Amino acid sequence: MKYRTVRKHTDLVHMNVGPAFRVRQPLPAAGLDQVSPFILLHHAGPQQHAPGALQDRLSPHPHRGFEPVTFLYSGKLHHKDSLGSEGFLESGDVQWMTAGSGIIHSEGPSADFAREGGNMELVQLWVNLPRAHKMTAPRYQDLKSSDMPVVSENGFRVQVVAGDFKGLHGPAKTFSPITAFMLRFDDAGALDVPVPGSHHALLYVLSGSLETDGETLDTANLGVFEKGGDGVRLSARSAGYALLLTGEPIDEPVVSYGPFVMNYPGEIKQAILDYETGKMGVLES
Repeated sequence: MKYRTVRKHTDLVHMNVGPAFRVRQPLPAAGLDQVSPFILLHHAGPQQHAPGALQDRLSPHPHRGFEPVTFLYSGKLHHKDSLGSEGFLESGDVQWMTAGSGIIHSEGPSADFAREGGNMELVQLWVNLPRAHKMTAPRYQDLKSSDMPVVSENGFRVQVVAGDFKGLHGPAKTFSPITAFMLRFDDAGALDVPVPGSHHALLYVLSGSLETDGETLDTANLGVFEKGGDGVRLSARSAGYALLLTGEPIDEPVVSYGPFVMNYPGEIKQAILDYETGKMGVLES
């Protein structure tokens, strides 16, 4: 296997989302606009909440033209949307939502989590849709950790969310070729991961420390792999967990405004109009 080289990114945008979530944003950030088809990555937490302290949820808001994906590492979330879908996520679960032509959704702590408190940590990833599928019908995939294949070897645990690893296939349905692996690793663990030659690939470390291509990626570091190899080698320097993503790039214009990701400015204006006139549906808070 010829291993890919990597560029380490440590610049982060820090923000608050909603009333209680502190968020790191490694993508986009200074010097890094997107890694197509991945256009945004938010890391919320880890954050400890006292019993009864986290009651509020994000109010209903729209999306169009991409797929918001939530990887829940700890805590409990409650999702509902204008399709009538409702999901209850626990640690290790993933929700893969296709906004497509337009969806309105709301999410926040489940009633159990709000009452009991605890630690909450998640990654939200925005995956672009090809132009041919920008206006596809919205859908919601509620992916339970128990339904995802897991490979454990050499101190690594690989939870296969999308794509293939070691002959096992993740349950997420995607509109372009994508792999998504939730990784956990012990001290001194080692793992080789094949990557299709045409794919972009990135690695975000949520906790712990990994070495790849002679670079050490610590907590909240993002590694973007160069093309020119057919795999990556990961070596754990300290135990933790990370998200490894690869995808076929979408060679099309990208224009984004708030919760809309389209190809041209006129389509953004139309998205705003469609939302304001109720064409994306209605969701009560």
